[in-house]
Amino acid sequence: MRQILLFPLFVFLLISCNTKKQNQDKEFKDVPATNLSGKELAIAHCSRCHALVSPELLPKNSWQKVLPAMGNRMGIYSGGARPDSLFDPRTGGEIVRAAGIYPENPVLAREDWKKIEQYYMDNAPDSVPAPVRKHPIRIGLKHFKYRQASFSHRPSLTTMVKILPDKRGIAFSDGKSRRNVLTFLTPDLRENYSVRLGATPIGFYEKSNELYLTAIENGVFPTDNASGAVYRLTKNSSGQGYQASATAIPNLRRPVFVAYGDLNKDGHEDVVACEFGNETGQLAWYENNGRGDYQKRILNEKPGAISAVIKDANRDGLLDVYVLMAQGDEGVFLYENQGSGRFKERRLLTFLPLNGSQHIELADFNKDGFDDIVYVCGDNADKTPILKNYHGIYIFLNDGRNNFKQSYFYQLNGAYKAIVRDYDLDGDPDIAAISFFPDYLRYPEESFIYLENKGKLRFEDYSFPQSSKGRWIVMDAGDMDADGDTDLVLGSFVYFLPMGDTTGLGKKWLSEGPSVIVLENTVR
Repeated sequence: MRQILLFPLFVFLLISCNTKKQNQDKEFKDVPATNLSGKELAIAHCSRCHALVSPELLPKNSWQKVLPAMGNRMGIYSGGARPDSLFDPRTGGEIVRAAGIYPENPVLAREDWKKIEQYYMDNAPDSVPAPVRKHPIRIGLKHFKYRQASFSHRPSLTTMVKILPDKRGIAFSDGKSRRNVLTFLTPDLRENYSVRLGATPIGFYEKSNELYLTAIENGVFPTDNASGAVYRLTKNSSGQGYQASATAIPNLRRPVFVAYGDLNKDGHEDVVACEFGNETGQLAWYENNGRGDYQKRILNEKPGAISAVIKDANRDGLLDVYVLMAQGDEGVFLYENQGSGRFKERRLLTFLPLNGSQHIELADFNKDGFDDIVYVCGDNADKTPILKNYHGIYIFLNDGRNNFKQSYFYQLNGAYKAIVRDYDLDGDPDIAAISFFPDYLRYPEESFIYLENKGKLRFEDYSFPQSSKGRWIVMDAGDMDADGDTDLVLGSFVYFLPMGDTTGLGKKWLSEGPSVIVLENTVR
């Protein structure tokens, strides 16, 4: 989830008023200007890091915020010299400095940079129209019953929800500063017990008598510090709760998603960690030696890994890893298992950096025996928080050789996560989705969307009347009441209120918003 965990940190540049003119002269004398046009320069420089963004996709006032940040990546600073404010010591600034994210000297001439700026400003529109729905979302879920927990933290800062099997209720975590609470709710949604922790839980994985809890210290906001970990907890003597046991994997670089699977076929579950970081980060798998220790093996040294699926993609008996990368060079990658702990990277899909990639799932939508990709994008907390007509839920069909083609799109402002299940038990996959940045003013029901599969990649969309009672950021699916159908639990995070908050929803969330709600499946 990029969720709140994944929000890019706003960087405010301090302009030095005392920069000497000779420094400016030297800065741009070292790099000769070219005869290339602004468009040609944008292609040459901007597309080195990510897919090229056309000027028409953002209004002029958005480009005025984006372009200085782009310039910083090329060593172009408004004050002439690289400001120390780019390296916040509280969030791992020295790590960023050492990584060379912001070069001390420019990589192109100021004259060429001005051409790039002029190209974008000349060709950008004054405004970009907000998406308009072709038909209203149907209100009312035929197969779900709304239930609200009687216990909540307020304001709710829910960072993880998990349906526990065998009618054991729900676990959820709250990331409020100095709170960091893991709460267990009974099946009737009352507090069973809560455990205070030293870090914010974002991942929950039970195995036998152990609980693996992924957590981030010092809050859930962007950082380059290696302050995350996977903790191993064991059941206490009563068998009803957990107690701290050990740190299974320390020093993770802001892990936002963790997946488990035996990647080397030695009988021990390994760990794939999406260490999103911020300016720096990595994707790594951690080899389980069977004695409680893990050895790190890096798959990708870039930041932005946000979602992963472990599955045998080519049916060779070895588990492969599908990964969604965000934070600039956005796309879906397949790490094909070569055996002996080796993986080969293959790019499957590429997206624009404006997409705000959030989540992927695998499911066979056309019943040809091959996994298709469900892709969710909609993070909108960066420098361009306008509604975007390409945010939403995509289905990319597999041709049987792991080549993927877009075959379906549902526009959903601020889409954050989608879970694919056969919710109505009619034999085909449906989609439940949440949005953290819906159009609250016109379409608040976008907070939750249920796409009922009608066959041949046709879906009908539904929401529920109470969908705007919380600001849903996390979601889980499972059979909560052990009746054979799939229920849903949604968690609310209200740190960021809607821009302007003219709807009044933010005030309600702060005072009476639930931490979690349940959509109980009533098919059975």
